[in-house]
Amino acid sequence: MNRIFIGVDERQWIAYHILSSSIIRRSSEPVSITPIIIDQLPIKRKGLTGFTFARYVPPYLCGYEGKSLFLDSDMLVLGDICELFELPNEEAVSVVPFLNNFTFERPSVMLFNNEKCKNLTPEYIDDEKTHPQSLEWAESVGDLPSEWNHLVGYSPPQDNVRLVHYTQGVPGYKECRNCEYANEWFIER
Repeated sequence: MNRIFIGVDERQWIAYHILSSSIIRRSSEPVSITPIIIDQLPIKRKGLTGFTFARYVPPYLCGYEGKSLFLDSDMLVLGDICELFELPNEEAVSVVPFLNNFTFERPSVMLFNNEKCKNLTPEYIDDEKTHPQSLEWAESVGDLPSEWNHLVGYSPPQDNVRLVHYTQGVPGYKECRNCEYANEWFIER
């Protein structure tokens, strides 16, 4: 079964449920969705959100076996998420490569090859001297197709968007109600 982990922002529970619904409704196979909640994990390190560093825990939670996918909660899936698990994945982790100033969004969608992520231990993630967001821990980093992390307000228009990332806020926020892909979000809600 494909294992998906979603970083939960305590301020956006509705976003988590809408993302989960969008995944389940479009998936061609059963999926397992686990919310990443810092208080339930063997790490305590926090950043901007409770899952800033917790996003690196899925390989550990999977016993370093198989594949797992991490997603930020401010997203909407428009394609079959199982397509990501079917991609060749010999790298430790695969992400959508971004140009310019959007490299900070790279770890918002991560497909882990869990067996190659054994150095992502709770101790490593919790260590203030490490920078897991730089992907320094990965022996190799692969590329996911750009349609699997379309940054609303930043990515150029493209056909076949499979995953929408509301980087400026989900459409449920008043100031974001008219953003790109807002209608799709409200339909899913």
